[in-house]
Amino acid sequence: MFKLTICLIAVVLVAYVQADNIDKDATILSEKNDPADAEGNYAYSFDTSNGIQAQEAGNANGATGSASWTSPEGENIVLTYIADENGFQPSGAHLPVSPPIPDAILRALEYNAAHPSNE
Repeated sequence: MFKLTICLIAVVLVAYVQADNIDKDATILSEKNDPADAEGNYAYSFDTSNGIQAQEAGNANGATGSASWTSPEGENIVLTYIADENGFQPSGAHLPVSPPIPDAILRALEYNAAHPSNE
């Protein structure tokens, strides 16, 4: 549950920072908040006048959600995420990705897997 709280705070902070940079006079257009029930299920969502949107639903086992906003450069940012026993797993076109593994390294890994050490 602690991880879920951290994730929620992170999304809200991102939305707050973006709102401060885009439109200090933004207003909430819609808001839905379903507090946790006896089983721990909860959900929330909101939309603001400056285009920020966020939503999340979850329970004691994890959460899924998304947030979107316009960057200072005018790019539409969409962040989706899952937070569960495997940790916080964000995805979005704006997030950096690692480069592909070079062929020589792949061949070395395949060789090592096929020829385990005797130790």
